[in-house]
Order: sequence, then structure tokens, then C-alpha cells
Amino acid sequence: MPAADLRSIAELGPRIATGEVSPVALVEGCLARIEARRELNAFITVLAMSAFAEARQAAIDIARGHHRGPLHGIPISIKDLIDVAGTPTTAASAVPALHPEVDAPIVRRLREAGAVLIGKTNLHEFAFGTTTEETAFGMVRNPFDASRSAGGSSSGAAVALVEGMCFGSIGTDTGGSIRIPSAACGIVGLKPAYAELPCEGIVPLSTTCDHVGPMTRTVTDARLMFEALAGERVATRSLPGTFTFGVPSGYLIDRLDREIRNGFTRVREALEARGHTVRDVVIEDAAITPDVYLHIVLPEAAQYHARLLEAHAAAYSPGVRLRLEMGRYLLAEDYVRAMQLRAMLTAQVDAALDACDALLLPALAIAAPPLGQTTVEIDGTPEPVRGVMLRLTQLFNLTGHPAIAIPSGRTSSGLPVGMQLVGRHGGTARLLSIAESVESQIAGGAGSVGGGTG
Repeated sequence: MPAADLRSIAELGPRIATGEVSPVALVEGCLARIEARRELNAFITVLAMSAFAEARQAAIDIARGHHRGPLHGIPISIKDLIDVAGTPTTAASAVPALHPEVDAPIVRRLREAGAVLIGKTNLHEFAFGTTTEETAFGMVRNPFDASRSAGGSSSGAAVALVEGMCFGSIGTDTGGSIRIPSAACGIVGLKPAYAELPCEGIVPLSTTCDHVGPMTRTVTDARLMFEALAGERVATRSLPGTFTFGVPSGYLIDRLDREIRNGFTRVREALEARGHTVRDVVIEDAAITPDVYLHIVLPEAAQYHARLLEAHAAAYSPGVRLRLEMGRYLLAEDYVRAMQLRAMLTAQVDAALDACDALLLPALAIAAPPLGQTTVEIDGTPEPVRGVMLRLTQLFNLTGHPAIAIPSGRTSSGLPVGMQLVGRHGGTARLLSIAESVESQIAGGAGSVGGGTG
């Protein structure tokens, strides 16, 4: 198979190891794609010179018999919220950038695995939004329809993968910022369990809700990246037999766009046809998620940004600044109460998972919305776009359970649709194994429903 036709880390890794595929040629291809689709605004900083140097060194090391594993020589992008030594960390803001002298631990682990850093991707400013319309570097556009959002906040990472600008990305997820753009762009996005991967060296949004994780074209690629980042092997790629999936009734499933609902029904039926059990489960107080989330995230974000707001308030995008200002006026007792309710929600999700192998639900309640649109109609009722886009993901940031978004088809207009699997605490490896099995069963093979380049 020609190198140009190889799109996954799992396909490329063995061929790089044997010298059949050159890391330098991969970098050349990625840079060409970045240049060809600049209008999508996927990248803030392109690391062309250092990427070529890293690729050449990878080729030399591999030729000498020092192959480091499946990421060696693979071009990977980094969300520009994460420190890369010698490269500005802009957080997609006009607020003065950070200038780190050392890599974030997650970047250091990538380097140790031999990955090639191709560049830093665009995002919603300070990761505080779901559409990436607020960014100092031009709004990110959906590769399937440039008039629509690519999701957020890790949208540049998702677009870069769809367009062949890299073969894996690192994103962050505080309320869904890995899973939302993954669903909107038709890729895989993994939010590991809370604190499973280190968030040091990453500009925080909410220190108790922030997660970092891989975004890829296939679940197998997500597993390979997770193994490298976590420093552990996932014991089984796919588990034998069938699974029991729990669909959370009520708040998390009641308000879906018609095409999303129809697509989810098809996924459910496809799994049942394969012998899996799919049944309803109850997360009794899921509807309080937005209130609990805001009373935790807003003050935690405001605390980090307090000095920056004093010195550079005018440099923030209006929407981001407003949300940060709101956080300054919440009472301490509201924060404490929210943390108590968070513990209750965590226990309820744990209880729901006791009866099944994983929770099953859509990753996004709507397809990618038009840029500039502030409301969307669901069942004839207008709802705020931001709230709708967070509805199905933010609970699992509060509870810290691992969750993964997987492509599950397209709408009638060709926009990607994604489903979500949620696993037990301490069960990210098992969740990946279940997801690999599910991916092959709902869409005819790994990566078959992801976006194509072009």
C-alpha cells in the first residue's frame, strides 16, 4: 500500500519500523496538507523546521535498530494550550502568550515515544467554548462544510486529523472539548479517567474538571497513543463475547436532534443484532449537571485568570471574558455545595455502570451548527447552542469517568455524527477494548466512518 494511502498510526507504525515508510516523507505530506487547507485555521503554529529535524533523527535511530514503538516517526499535533519548550503557548488568545522553557509532561512522553511534533493547533480561546468562534487566530471551520463549526474547544486538532495534517493529536477536555469536536468532525476522541494523564504544563480551565487525551482516526490509534502517554499496555485489544450497554434515560437522551436520534437508534439496533444487551439505566439527578458544572468551572477559571483579567481584560474575547467575570461573583458556599452535588452525581454514574459494561449515548445532541448561530431548534423549541453542545459530555468531566467518542455515521447533508461510550473509574483500558469491538460492529470496520481528506 502506498504511504499516501496509509492514514492510521496502526498501519504506518510497522512500515516505519521496517524503513518502508519514511518519517520525513510523512512530515512533507502533512505540511503540504496544512498549506493546502489554511482557510480552515487548524493550526496556530507550524513547527516545520523542528519537525523535519525530528523526522530525520527518527529515521536514523530506526535504521540503527533503535525503534521506540508505534509512535516513532509519526507526526502528531498539540493543542496550543499545552507547553512545548521554545514555542509560545497562546491559548488562542490575544492575551500575552506564555513562553515555556520545558515541555509539559504529556509532550515529554510523546518525545520519549519518538513522535514528531508537527505543530500547535487552534482552539476556542482558553478552551472556554464549544464552537471555536472566539479565537485570536481565526475561527476554525468544519472540513465537511466550511460554514459550520468544527466544535470545540479542541477543534483544530480534529480538523488536522480529518485533513491529513497529522496522524494523531493531543487535546484537552473540561466539559467535552475532545469529544465534541471529534463528533462534529467524524474522528475518535478519548477522555481518559480524571488525573490518569498529567495536566501539568497545560493552561488550566478548571483544575478539577480538566483532562488531556488523544484524538485519532481510529480507536486502535487512540489505544496506541494512550499506551504511550500512560506508560502502560492495554492488555486486550478486543474482548470476547458480548457486552451490556446502559442508555441513560431522561435528561441525557430526551432532547436530541431528529437525525441524531435516528442515528443513535440505528447504532442501538446494530449492537442488539450482534447479540449485545442494550438497556435503559437511570442517572436520577443528571439534569442538575449544568448548574453543578458552572458553579465549579466558573470560579476555578476565574481564580486562574484573576491577574490576567486585571492587566489585559480588553484582550479577551467578549464571551470568554464574560464567563470569567461571572466566576468572580459566585459565593464560596455555592462552590462547596456544587462539590457535594458532584459527589452525588459520581455515585449515581457509578451505580448505573454497576449494571453494565459501559454507558452508551450520543456524543453530541446536534450535528455541527452553522458558525454564528447562537440557538438551535430541537423538537420545535429553540435552545442555546453552547448548552446543547455540552449536554451529553460535561457530566463525565464532573464525575471523572473515562469516555470516548466514536464516529457513527453521517446526517442526510453529510455531516458527521458521533456516539459516546463511558466506562468505569479505573477502566480506561477496558473501555478502549470495548470501543475497538464496537467500532468494527457499528460501521463495518475501524475508521470507516471518519472524515476523508480533501
